[in-house]
Amino acid sequence: MSETVRVRLDVSYDGAAFSGWARQRGRRTVQEELEEALRVVTRSARGYELTVAGRTDAGVHARGQVAHVDLPAEVWEEQRENLHRRLTGRLPQDVRVRRVSRAPADFDARFSAIWRRYVYRVSDHPGGVDPLRRGHVLWHNWPLDMAAMNAASQRLLGEHDFAAYCKRREGATTIRTLRRLSWERGADGVLEGTVEADAFCHNMVRSLVGALLFVGDGHRDPDWPGKVLAAGVRDSAVHVVRPHGLTLEEVGYPADELLAARSREARNVRTLPASAGCC
Repeated sequence: MSETVRVRLDVSYDGAAFSGWARQRGRRTVQEELEEALRVVTRSARGYELTVAGRTDAGVHARGQVAHVDLPAEVWEEQRENLHRRLTGRLPQDVRVRRVSRAPADFDARFSAIWRRYVYRVSDHPGGVDPLRRGHVLWHNWPLDMAAMNAASQRLLGEHDFAAYCKRREGATTIRTLRRLSWERGADGVLEGTVEADAFCHNMVRSLVGALLFVGDGHRDPDWPGKVLAAGVRDSAVHVVRPHGLTLEEVGYPADELLAARSREARNVRTLPASAGCC
């Protein structure tokens, strides 16, 4: 087997016209666009498969997505000086590779990550969303109490089983550590909800936002999202909000010498201590 070089790609995309990150037969995806661009610019007979930090859903955007690919050493040596520019020339305008770099052999875009940070943007302005931002901001037709949303958010922080806020997948754990969940209102009036965790299960961010919007508009009290979490089952009142307000902003990694250990740890199936509570 020929020697390979692990290459890191920092990627941004507008998710509006994509059916998410992962390849799907008959659908346009970010993974397919990037892998095809790599194959073409490296003039390779076969494609190279990308591993990504987090598979975003259809319609979700990314400013700080990270992926890695293993290229034959000879291909990397030939292409590395011009690979970034060539990818820019080949890719459609709604997806861009912001940086191309050689990564340590132990780097894994998915399993080496120690946190992912998303931001959900929502406007409660009576006039709706600025038309120039309509593809990235949700309009909520009720005034939102940011203080109540932040109070509710605090009750969800820490390590919990987020089964009540996730779409279950066979064999996958729903235990996550929520490091940050907070809301700020910008000068333009748009509310930005920052959600940071070691990892996320399917629909987790949009379900959390849906619950917190119910608190913000007065339909539920600030204790309600925590009670839903404690119940451990999906609540029909928790709506999965639309994807276009969500952006993956950044992925964090440890120092190079800790990458291998982090990858091993992330592959372990997680459990909660018997005495662990949610609130």
